[in-house]
Amino acid sequence: MEILLKQDVENLGSAGDIVNVKPGFARNYLIPRGLAMPATPGLRKQSAQIKQAAERRRLRELKTAQDLADRISQVTLNFKAKAGESGRLYGSITSSAIAEALAEELGTEVDRRRIRLDHPLRELGEHEVVIHLTQGVDAAFKVVVEPEGELEKDQLSEEELEAAALQQGVGAEETEEEAAAVETEEA
Repeated sequence: MEILLKQDVENLGSAGDIVNVKPGFARNYLIPRGLAMPATPGLRKQSAQIKQAAERRRLRELKTAQDLADRISQVTLNFKAKAGESGRLYGSITSSAIAEALAEELGTEVDRRRIRLDHPLRELGEHEVVIHLTQGVDAAFKVVVEPEGELEKDQLSEEELEAAALQQGVGAEETEEEAAAVETEEA
């Protein structure tokens, strides 16, 4: 079935394109969502106008995204979090928290899924984070993670050490016995 796309459809085509798709895809997905309409002879003539309107809309969206990228690149977000002496956070700074802070800073909504983090931030310091705004427009900004209060000591209690040893399959008594055996062998 030939249809005329009213909007850009990923992996299918741009607005104004006439494409051939399976009838079920057109009937059940594209047409009900307003993404396309059946390609009649009258609409075929209008396809050039639809392409021009879509191109103007794309240019307008690109300019808006570039302006937003310029504003975002000047932003530095500060977070405070509990951390140990080694600088490792007890929790993490996630893309959701970054998106909330960025939206508050800019006064515009930010989608957390557009923030590119390989993994949540778990270390103190300055991190560079990238946000994908639209095709070909990315913006980088700084996120500074500071300690909340004083750095806490990363020492484990005797009970925690014993629990860790048991998890590894070694009892605390065995390690003391092994240490004593090694000392007697050395002597």
